[in-house]
Amino acid sequence: MNTEKDFSPLTPNIVRALNDKLYEKRKVAALEIEKLVREFVAQNNSTQIRHVIQILASEFALSQHPHSRKGGLIGLAACSIALGKDSGLYLKELIEPVLTCFNDSDSRLRYYACEALYNIVKVARGAVLPHFNLLFDGLSKLAADPDPNVKSGSELLDRLLKDIVTESNTFDLVAFVPLLRERIYSNNQYARQFIISWIHVLESVPDINLLDYLPEILDGLFQILGDNSKEIRRTCEVVLGEFLKEIKKSSSSVKFAEMANILVIHCQVPDEAKLTNDLIQLTAMTWMREFIQLAGRVVLPYSSGILTAVLPCLSYDDRKKNTKEAASACNHSLMKLVTSEDDEDNEEEISGSTGSPSTGEGQPKMEGDSNDMLNASQESVGFSNISFFTPASADRPQVTLDLDGIVQVLGRHLHDSSTGMMTRIAVLKWLYHLYIKTPRKMFRHTDSLFPILLKTLSDESDEVILKDLEVLAEIASSPAGQTDQASSCDCTDNKLVLKVPEGPKTGQQPATGIKAADSSPSTPSMNSYFYKFMINLLKRFSLERKLLENRGAFIIRQLCLLLHAENIFHSMADILLKEEDLKFASTMVQTLNTILLTSAELFQLRNQLKDLHTQESCVLFCCLYRSWCHNPVATVSLCFLTQNYKHAYDLIQKFGNLEVTVDFLMEVDKLVQLIESPIFTYLRLQLLDVENNPYLIKALYGLLMLLPQSQAFQLLSHRLKCVPNPELMRTVDESKYMDSKQQATSKRASHSQVDYSELLQHFDRVQSKHLEVRHQRSGRASDHHDRKLF
Repeated sequence: MNTEKDFSPLTPNIVRALNDKLYEKRKVAALEIEKLVREFVAQNNSTQIRHVIQILASEFALSQHPHSRKGGLIGLAACSIALGKDSGLYLKELIEPVLTCFNDSDSRLRYYACEALYNIVKVARGAVLPHFNLLFDGLSKLAADPDPNVKSGSELLDRLLKDIVTESNTFDLVAFVPLLRERIYSNNQYARQFIISWIHVLESVPDINLLDYLPEILDGLFQILGDNSKEIRRTCEVVLGEFLKEIKKSSSSVKFAEMANILVIHCQVPDEAKLTNDLIQLTAMTWMREFIQLAGRVVLPYSSGILTAVLPCLSYDDRKKNTKEAASACNHSLMKLVTSEDDEDNEEEISGSTGSPSTGEGQPKMEGDSNDMLNASQESVGFSNISFFTPASADRPQVTLDLDGIVQVLGRHLHDSSTGMMTRIAVLKWLYHLYIKTPRKMFRHTDSLFPILLKTLSDESDEVILKDLEVLAEIASSPAGQTDQASSCDCTDNKLVLKVPEGPKTGQQPATGIKAADSSPSTPSMNSYFYKFMINLLKRFSLERKLLENRGAFIIRQLCLLLHAENIFHSMADILLKEEDLKFASTMVQTLNTILLTSAELFQLRNQLKDLHTQESCVLFCCLYRSWCHNPVATVSLCFLTQNYKHAYDLIQKFGNLEVTVDFLMEVDKLVQLIESPIFTYLRLQLLDVENNPYLIKALYGLLMLLPQSQAFQLLSHRLKCVPNPELMRTVDESKYMDSKQQATSKRASHSQVDYSELLQHFDRVQSKHLEVRHQRSGRASDHHDRKLF
């Protein structure tokens, strides 16, 4: 430094001492400066005071010489001490050169800068608050300083500044938040510790309402929560916990909507994430649970994003039990927010909004051939990946349900084969809830959801299948499904045209088409989706035989409970009547017949068919019979069930013209076992009335003659040996005997509504088709064998 330069009012001795390498000499110079400045203060000579500060800053603190910089720092601190309460008038000039030295490469110099600033702030106290951002910025750098002495000094200064802020009621939070928002994303561990400690302090000050600015720093807080330092994580947890307590106390003023997406993002953690991320997810999910409960319908526009985050967590194992429970609570609370009022159209939805999904992105097609969309083999669907949802515009009401987004999320999770079982169940519960609460809006999405719901019937979990059936049953039976849009799907494609017999009269073509089906008393409450469901269900059984074998009976029995057994059997029988794959038709009829004869769910339907005492029961019998003809043994069992014993006997007489295979005999064997079951108790008791049931005995003997001498043969033979002599069974009271004969005659009269000769002809035609197909198959097998020989 040029010692000849004029530094007045600083004396040459002071200048020389400030430049000295020894600390003690610089300290002596600082004491001289303090005396000098005190004199100027006493004289109220602000010009000279500013001149001294300017010299110390520019010529010393910002000098290129390290010792000069040290001298300048101690000199500025001495000025501040001398100024006392008046230092606030000169703080900018005092602080800025000191903060510049915070960036010095010499750690000792950084320490002296920290010491100097400590003395300046200690004297000025609350007067430094207008310069708080400058001080905070400088301290945040020192917090990550590698030198332990510098860090120690910065901590002392940090505590002092926190005390000042805590005592003050003039802290400018508005000016500070942008800096805090910027620095909160630091990845340095010490900087994070510094930031979170300050947030903790500010949050605890009663006069500082940091909650209003929480949306601006919440994301950064969750970033800090993932720090590797246990101490930092613990402090951050405490801070977040305090914020949550405040939110619960003053929920009416909380900006829930602005923080919803932040929580959605942090609720999503990849499976390979580290343990700290699990903490982030659990905390975010806990916050989300509280938000939903506190904010209520305010969060509905964000429901698709919330579900994106929540649904995967429902399949977590016990290692993430707390997160799973919090997610379950979120899911339950969010579902409760969806009410019937969400089914009401509003003008914005009708006119369309910029945020609604485009056609093809989960939006159902409303024109064109909808049958293609209902095809059970359709496996793809236009659901895009969604991380979170942003409302379409600021004009959109905050309480508008984001139904399009929800359906996209639900469809994507249901379509994804990697989705966990509990998540799939939750998705199906959501769909069921939406069809109950918002049926009109949901039916706009039915065509896109339908193939996925059908595919879900192949799920490994019985509980998933059961929930899936509940959704499909609601779709099929909801009055909202019987709309112009749904009816427009009923095209003239033969595969979708249903035929339900109007009556038992022969020579009369039954009415065809959906309209005729709708008028049938057997399907009083079903909409057009019911028939689409039945058609596609049978198509799926045809394509996936294992599904039919393993779950077919379970699915059909549950549908009988959900949609009324008569509806299920009537529609399936009518569809199978036109089935081109005769082998599948025979297998399906055998399955349906077993369910009809053995399932407790079919008790009422069996009673309805037992006597055929009504027009409706006769119509149902005729419909079932025509399809049951695909399987001769099932047809006979249907006649036994309906007490058509003469017709059963006539059918068995025709069995001699059929191809008797091992499978055929096994079915006869099963029928014999069924005759011995509780279902046919009434049939066995009718063997006591030999005179009025001769064809029952003949039919049973016919079955006996068909069987080889097997266990079933012995079982039926023993049963028939128990048939009593008719003469021994006559009662003494002839009038009662005549009454029983009249009752039997009356019952047969009711059966006379059915043209059994026409049914026998139909049986012959169906069996001829089966025989022709078997011959064709055997011919192809023979040709193949001959080709192999050559």
